[in-house]
Amino acid sequence: MKTAAIVNPRSAAGKTGRRWPEMAAALDARLGRIEVRFTERPGHAIDLARDLLDQGYDRIIAAGGDGTINETANGFLRDDQPIRPEASLGILPLGTGGDLRRSLGIARDFGQAIEVLSTGVPCPIDVGRATFRSLDGRPQTRYFVNLLSFGMGGEAASRALNFLTPLGGTVAFLYATAVALLRYQCKPVRLRLDDSRDAGAFSIYNVAVGNGRFHGGGMQVCPTAVLDDGTLEVTVIDCMSLPQVIAGFRVLYSDNIYRHPKVHHLRAKRLVAESDESVRIEVDGEPLGTLPLEITVLPQRLRILVRDQPSGNQPSAISFQPSATPR
Repeated sequence: MKTAAIVNPRSAAGKTGRRWPEMAAALDARLGRIEVRFTERPGHAIDLARDLLDQGYDRIIAAGGDGTINETANGFLRDDQPIRPEASLGILPLGTGGDLRRSLGIARDFGQAIEVLSTGVPCPIDVGRATFRSLDGRPQTRYFVNLLSFGMGGEAASRALNFLTPLGGTVAFLYATAVALLRYQCKPVRLRLDDSRDAGAFSIYNVAVGNGRFHGGGMQVCPTAVLDDGTLEVTVIDCMSLPQVIAGFRVLYSDNIYRHPKVHHLRAKRLVAESDESVRIEVDGEPLGTLPLEITVLPQRLRILVRDQPSGNQPSAISFQPSATPR
């Protein structure tokens, strides 16, 4: 099996780059010789993954955080179809968020993650295709494997980007979330689901569209999402004041979120969101643009390596269990 790794040396506040020589030695010892490519700019992993797939690589490891995983996964698809259908994406979770690996049941422990890369089995999962307005105002399309959100989530991700390098991902996100909580103004949004169903107009605190369950470093915003069921979970949180958010924090960021009176739980294969105001979105944790937004699910479009099931049965995302308790 031809194996390559796409490495973000800046992930985990630069720790990945500093520790990569010893990590590479451990990977080579377990998996054999690995071709390594380092990312140099935003979006670079997309180009690297496509180039490696065109060269015939069967297993490509995304070594970094959720942003690196997202870019590498985007490189697996061209015109909504796999470039190399038999190829699989492996995850070496080295970032600070780790939201997709939680949904996949992949431990953060380096040794256990290598074990999944070595003995895991490829499982096809769904991919979301999102079309929106980029930060420079042009139409843009991006695939997501875990979760997309807009409203408060987009604001927090945008603010975190400004503090990411000096403070590190976790501190940056917590700081950005606190600032966004103080300054965020609810946004009017119109939603349409599937071909014709009008979900209505909302004044939103946040909307999350989940293929996976988690975002924001362990917040379980789409707790019933399943990675391979051909449907996306949609969690709409109505406009809330800061005291209401603080009072409901433990419910809003737990697997009991749908019990909150300000939360609407919807499901769809296609979603359209529009607004007369500027509403920021984040895609797998990356602030990439604003509404209007159109999302379509692409069923079981990406093969991803997961831990083998003890029963020996064909693995399914339905059976994945979170590998860490959400905050």
